[in-house]
Amino acid sequence: MTDRSRVGLRPTPRLGRSAGPRRPLHSLAGRAVRGLAVLARSVTVSCTFGRASTARTRIVRGLALAAVVVLVAGTTDTLRAQQAARTGISVASLDKTCTACDDFFGFADGGWLKANPIPPQFPSWGVLNVMTANNQEVLRTILEQAALDTQAPKGSEQQKLGDFYGSCMDESQIEAAGIGPLKSDLDRIDQLASVSDLEPELARLQSFGAGPLFRFGSEPDLKKSDDIIAGVSQGGLALPDRDYYTKTDERSQKIRDEYVQHVARMFALLGEDEATAEADAKAVMALETRLAEASMTRVDRRDPDASYHPMTPDALQKLTPHFAWDRYFTATKAPTFTTINVGQPKFFEAVDQALADVPIASWRTYLRWRLVDAAAPALPAKFVQEDFDFNQGVLQGTKEMQPRWRRCVAATDRALGFALGKRYVEERFPPEAKARADRMVHNLIAALRDDLETLAWMSPATRKAAIAKLDAFTPKIGYPDKWRDYSAYHVDRASYVVNALEARAFATKENLDKIGKPVDRTEWGMTPQTVNAYYNPTRNEIVFPAGILQPPLFDAHADDAVNYGGIGAVIGHEMTHGFDDQGRKFDGKGNLRDWWTPQDEKNFQARAACVEQQFDGYVVESDLHENGKLVLGESIADLGGLTIAYRAYHMALKGQPAPPVIDGFTGDQRFFLAWAQAWASHARPQFERMQVAVNPHPLGRFRAIGPVSNMPEFVKAFDCKAGNPMVRDGEARCKIW
Repeated sequence: MTDRSRVGLRPTPRLGRSAGPRRPLHSLAGRAVRGLAVLARSVTVSCTFGRASTARTRIVRGLALAAVVVLVAGTTDTLRAQQAARTGISVASLDKTCTACDDFFGFADGGWLKANPIPPQFPSWGVLNVMTANNQEVLRTILEQAALDTQAPKGSEQQKLGDFYGSCMDESQIEAAGIGPLKSDLDRIDQLASVSDLEPELARLQSFGAGPLFRFGSEPDLKKSDDIIAGVSQGGLALPDRDYYTKTDERSQKIRDEYVQHVARMFALLGEDEATAEADAKAVMALETRLAEASMTRVDRRDPDASYHPMTPDALQKLTPHFAWDRYFTATKAPTFTTINVGQPKFFEAVDQALADVPIASWRTYLRWRLVDAAAPALPAKFVQEDFDFNQGVLQGTKEMQPRWRRCVAATDRALGFALGKRYVEERFPPEAKARADRMVHNLIAALRDDLETLAWMSPATRKAAIAKLDAFTPKIGYPDKWRDYSAYHVDRASYVVNALEARAFATKENLDKIGKPVDRTEWGMTPQTVNAYYNPTRNEIVFPAGILQPPLFDAHADDAVNYGGIGAVIGHEMTHGFDDQGRKFDGKGNLRDWWTPQDEKNFQARAACVEQQFDGYVVESDLHENGKLVLGESIADLGGLTIAYRAYHMALKGQPAPPVIDGFTGDQRFFLAWAQAWASHARPQFERMQVAVNPHPLGRFRAIGPVSNMPEFVKAFDCKAGNPMVRDGEARCKIW
């Protein structure tokens, strides 16, 4: 998910399936801290979540630790003080009116939830938002200093950072420019005379991040992981997911009605009269609905084999005879290629049919909409407000817009993230932090190897291949060895929207230029300041940016129990992704290949089905459950990550004195509390419903209790009994690693 309230061109999903991470570990806005269905509406906590949610009857990737890439509201002095003083578990976050065995989420996080209602600028709020808030304040200082540096050499990163941020903060200039910076693009769209004119305009708008019709970009060849090939995949929708167009319940229909009204208001802001704007909005909805109906579901796309259809450009042309791919590829200025992966062939057949029977007037309308929708956050205030009212208000329940400086920090971070990251690392990530994180990664790898060597359900043949894959893992910690080169990206203070458009064009060109080249295994898919982590199956790498290697997940002043329950479980989560329902299909070199024996695959599927059923049983609100199939990979990784982290923690204790009791908790109790307190979060009902529909990560409260309820070690640590809501035993207990 994207944060639709921030200033700057709205980010679109990666072009093609890029060589970047396949699944982000966390999502501060949504790619994860979701929070409580009931607590989202009230700061009154009742100890019912464990009981209600443990009903037993019933290719980037990552942990998505926070909430939607939402940018956090200002960190209060209280929150800063809490974090600065943290040397372990936050006792203030507990609610001892709950019991750990009845509702571990309420017990571990109830105090935090009572003290931290959701700020009006956000759809969700959690402990990990505080980490991002702290990072943003560091970035703000860096950017404000850069904006004041009038002596920075032209073309230097300092000049570009200062001018981008400065142009974003210059509201008077933005208001004076109006939609002038878009006029040439709007005129070009209006001059399209026939469908045969579409190809070059689609290429141009896609380069600017408008995302019309489909996505085109570079991606690793899933079966030849050293090679980067071209790829096209489904796209073209402005609502968060295909299901928003296809579901027939009353709530979905209401959102569609409000969406049409929103599109009409945007057209009116462009100067259309009311009747024309309403008609154009209906035309947009009709075309997007056709695209949605032809799109694969998110669950179906979780199978990497389902989206791997390499073919020649000639074969693609035969698949879609009404689209001149040679004209399109020439317009993109992509390198020539002989192989292109067509992610969803049936979608492109539907696109071809639409090209044959949708009149050019409707296509012009659709392209105007895609352009203004993408550019709205960088346009004058009336566009920004309308964009916020629907995308943050209607879809996510957010009450107020974030302050401009936060939106501008976020926009600069997206445009020049690695240039900003250099300065962030200097401020916040000393060498000793990297060294300690590196030691923990290698300890976790050793723990997973130990587990694989003794796993009873895995045969010797599969075990050998699994250990070989583990040994081939490439850990990346803190920041890249080679920084991104922004020399080809021109920035000045003349126009913010132009800077934002050119940032996307620069990223698009950089992406397309990779086609036909070998994979650059030094490349990072996240900036150092990102509060997140990921596993990339095609590179078999685990990546932990400096932004996540800080309290409360990673604390130099805390004991091993807290660090292994926090960042250790994150590390284990990312490693386990290499062996989850998707990652297990890739070998140690990153190639999509079946290396499991049939019996081992059957054993794995049976264990994975237990996790799927567990999360299907979690009730978000009365008529809505988690989608076990959608969150399966992340839930397997949570269970595996926490299990491996616990093993690594006890390996680290060998030969050491027994860990002390601190704040009344044993080492094992503190380990599990560290895990649960990372997920202290709550969200507005609209946001939760959106996350359940689009996010492969479960809601935060279910992540806090899901893995631990399957672990006998948790039961022993808190002296739980059979029949307690937090105890899954017998056939209900899920165990993979």
